[in-house]
Amino acid sequence: MTSKPTHLDDSGAAHMVDVGAKPATRRRAVAGGRIAMSAEALAAIRSGNAPKGDVLSTARIAGIMAAKRTSDLIPLCHPLALTKVSVEFDWEETGVSVRATAETTGPTGVEMEALTAASVALLTLYDMAKALDRAMILSDIRLLEKSGGRSGDWRAA
Repeated sequence: MTSKPTHLDDSGAAHMVDVGAKPATRRRAVAGGRIAMSAEALAAIRSGNAPKGDVLSTARIAGIMAAKRTSDLIPLCHPLALTKVSVEFDWEETGVSVRATAETTGPTGVEMEALTAASVALLTLYDMAKALDRAMILSDIRLLEKSGGRSGDWRAA
């Protein structure tokens, strides 16, 4: 890790990091999170009977679309030519977990794209099921692993 924030210039002003001289390498990041909900909401999503329709398919597409738009949402993120984005869900006892993967070959990483995909997928799950449970809780949104680039591979403990 660097001791100086990379998105600040010498005068302390925010700037987009110049990655033009960095070599293009294969980059991959995986992010995850979860949404806890009532048994009623979970049952409706599992059975496909949620008021707004196919919740998981809609959330998957939303997550993929969000990853592609990360540079429009997060200031100073580079627009990336993503080669793969996937969003997968797992049933949990009290909700749903998400695992989003983003990949590219380029001079900068895809952690923000994976995190954005996971976050928007969870927000979409909330939106699609809020008529059943407004008290749903989104949590544990975090980077799970990344590979490629100068800093190499990393995996959450």
